[in-house]
Amino acid sequence: MERNENNKIEIISERAILVGIITNEQSDAQTKEYLDELKFLAETAGAITVKTFTQRLDRANSRTFVGSGKIDEIFNYIKENEIDLVIFDDELSPSQLKNIEKILECKILDRTSLILDIFAKRAKTAYAKTQVELAQYQYLLPRLTRMWTHLERQRGGGIGRYGPGETQLETDRRIILDRISKLKEQLKKIDKQMTSQRGNRGSLVRLALVGYTNVGKSTIMTLLSKSEVFAENKLFATLDTTVRKVVIENLPFLLSDTVGFIRKLPTQLIESFKSTLDEVREADVLVHVVDISHPNCEEQINVVKQTLIDIGAISKPVFLVFNKIDAYTFTPKDDDDLTPLTPENYSLDFLMKSWIAKENTPCIFISAKYKTNVEKLRNDIYKIVAEIHAGRYPFNNFLY
Repeated sequence: MERNENNKIEIISERAILVGIITNEQSDAQTKEYLDELKFLAETAGAITVKTFTQRLDRANSRTFVGSGKIDEIFNYIKENEIDLVIFDDELSPSQLKNIEKILECKILDRTSLILDIFAKRAKTAYAKTQVELAQYQYLLPRLTRMWTHLERQRGGGIGRYGPGETQLETDRRIILDRISKLKEQLKKIDKQMTSQRGNRGSLVRLALVGYTNVGKSTIMTLLSKSEVFAENKLFATLDTTVRKVVIENLPFLLSDTVGFIRKLPTQLIESFKSTLDEVREADVLVHVVDISHPNCEEQINVVKQTLIDIGAISKPVFLVFNKIDAYTFTPKDDDDLTPLTPENYSLDFLMKSWIAKENTPCIFISAKYKTNVEKLRNDIYKIVAEIHAGRYPFNNFLY
């Protein structure tokens, strides 16, 4: 932040460059998509992306992530263009981070630390802040050797507090370990409270909105619950789980909006957001929202499925909601083009028929923005909830 000539504070965006690698496991197209997403993450955090650097390697360089020639090229660009920040599209090891900072002489972030920073900025409640702080300290602990500032001011002293000859690194590590322990205790208490709250909701049918980040879950939540839920065209607009009681016709149920998933979601966040994700684990049905307009929406579906596996919720019944049909585009093939179809050539009608034809995959195509097919969505959800309710209360299904 800086003050302008009128003595008003202006937020100055940091100028950033992005760095990724192309490997045998990650194609040019995938690397470009990942870097586009990293750019969106950087914008969400408040940075301006100035340039992107890529390099083809068999694997990431163990010392500097990219090769020596590429790191020199990046260094020269930084000096010539007043770059504040370099962001790498993978998690850097502590040694890589230390080596790169020494060479580039500027602030370095990896994908994990960038996501943690966004979560820290967007955490509003004490619970979310505690979860994010825990994840940040767990990420920081193995990287203490590169820290230039000390943490002793954050902890009260006392006679005989530390043994003779204890190094500053050991002191800092002990401070962080103590803080991690306290945060875990705080989360345990909050987890018990939230478990009790979930238990007090009775036996209402529970649906949880899940999906990749920025696919429109909060907008759908607002449409179905008819109550305002914060929604924004940025990644991770929602951190705290929002639960609303929804009534469709005469049938009440609970609908929760959860934090969005993303590829390479830091394991620290999955662990610290355990109680938040319990809403997913304890739901009767998962409403998986997909951005059909995204060129790699199927990969995003797989990322969500893998995250559901990681948190132990993959066995839940799923209702697929393909959102943003208003933004869907495709490139039709010429009649004389005999090459195989690619996803870019699929019309919306083709995709709809393909997904609807799949067995055991109930789905619907909507535009939450323009409320296209939203009434059918409400009717489909009503049928799903009614079936579960009838099974749970077999003598009380006269409502249907």
